[in-house]
Amino acid sequence: MLRSVTCSSLLCTLLLPLLGSAHAADLSSRYTDTDGDMVADAPAKQSEWLDPATLIFAYTPVEDPAVYAKVWDSFLQHMEKVTGKKVKFFPVQSNAAQLEAMRAGRLHIAGFNTGSVPLAVNCAGFVPFTMMADEKGDFGYQMEIITYTGSGIDDVPGLRGHTLAFTSPTSNSGFKAPSALLKSEFNLEADKDFKTAFSGKHDNSIMGVVNRDYDAAAIANSVLGQMQARGMVKPEQYKVLYTSQTFPTTGYGYVYNLKPELAAKIREGFSSFDWEGSALQAEFKNSGQAQFIPITYKQHWDVVRKIDQAMDVSYQCDK
Repeated sequence: MLRSVTCSSLLCTLLLPLLGSAHAADLSSRYTDTDGDMVADAPAKQSEWLDPATLIFAYTPVEDPAVYAKVWDSFLQHMEKVTGKKVKFFPVQSNAAQLEAMRAGRLHIAGFNTGSVPLAVNCAGFVPFTMMADEKGDFGYQMEIITYTGSGIDDVPGLRGHTLAFTSPTSNSGFKAPSALLKSEFNLEADKDFKTAFSGKHDNSIMGVVNRDYDAAAIANSVLGQMQARGMVKPEQYKVLYTSQTFPTTGYGYVYNLKPELAAKIREGFSSFDWEGSALQAEFKNSGQAQFIPITYKQHWDVVRKIDQAMDVSYQCDK
């Protein structure tokens, strides 16, 4: 039976367990999609275009947003030169806060995590057009289920009766993908065969496992790689129980109702950024990421939408 959930004005502050993101037909009635690319069109009326003096940028929520404010600083300076606008970093604390900020018109450019992209597209008018890739243009990360060394859990069936940490209901690797895969491949259901906890962020889940607050956690291995590079986690502190297929990484884009000329400048800002010697290069090189490549929501998020559909949930945005 297909379940349907209507979002409140707080968008996704409290999402029910097993809540997926929007299906293709769930684009909010606030938006139009005349070209069939599955994202909101820019408003037809010029009076509805946004042309703010200061552009607000937010990266997907992390444990310490201040660290990433420094990481993105040179990029935002470059974006200022390209757009002729001031650009400020907005340190979001949760996926829900990031989604609501864009929906309310307070957030103009953003990087949404993989699982939140469909929600942002359908409910907040997000237009993703790029993501990070390696020098060859290859991209993606895997969902991994990890446990701490010496936990006594040797494989995925061994999770039965233990506590598995998810990040948030909007996360692909932190909730939706592992929920679907555990059920389909191992016949393990949350809160029936194992206990669950929600940490809020991948960083929290990883540290929770290392510190033995959680028996195991479903995380994005790209985040794990970044934390290892910063010396926050050592390989001998954890064990990988499961590695998934490859998923697209964080999607970057802008809110649909920006002035078209400004939106074009933002696209140019991403494509023309020089990674060499930048803080972005230093931060993401351990994840193999070295450039921004063009993407489309319709093509690159197909696998994520299929996971949502497999979870048999339709997401309806409020009017």
